[in-house]
Amino acid sequence: MNYFENEQLEICANKVAKGGQPFCGDSYYIHTTDDYLICVLADGLGSGEFAFHSSSAVTKIVEENHHESVDLLMSLSNNVLYQKRGAAVAILKVYFHTREFEYSCVGNIRFYLYTDKEKLTYPLPVTGYLSGRPQKYRTQRFTYEANCKFLLHSDGINVLNVKALLRNRSIQQIASILQEETAKSGDDSTYIIGSLL
Repeated sequence: MNYFENEQLEICANKVAKGGQPFCGDSYYIHTTDDYLICVLADGLGSGEFAFHSSSAVTKIVEENHHESVDLLMSLSNNVLYQKRGAAVAILKVYFHTREFEYSCVGNIRFYLYTDKEKLTYPLPVTGYLSGRPQKYRTQRFTYEANCKFLLHSDGINVLNVKALLRNRSIQQIASILQEETAKSGDDSTYIIGSLL
């Protein structure tokens, strides 16, 4: 489990390969600067080595270009998957100074933003997956309040009541519950749980 905290955020993330396999088909990348946080979660189609190669190609291209816009990062992610197996991809970029974030997703990755006032924001993904073919993206921009929480997870994790999970719990408490879910999963599973302070 990876844990990181500074004056702007607290974040916890982990991935687990299906059935203890050597390759996990999910990959993620998290990076912070003074101005922004960038998170990408990529779920390679299927499982095993080829799924890993697809998802890790996405995280590598985002790592090399994290300063770019979410739109461009989605396009670069799509291009890098040409002649690979393909992947579901979600990219979140949080701008600390304006208290806004941009989010774009193609495929079955889930994202939730939860505020102290118990408001849950759930941007719907574009169906399908990235594979190098021409693709439509829908990047959405939202504002956020202090002390809100967000959850990004692959389809290997099943969360039945997101509000109940995120309400009145610390990031580390939520992470330990999600850790139990990943242990029970019959699929590659990844979560990124964070709090924006």
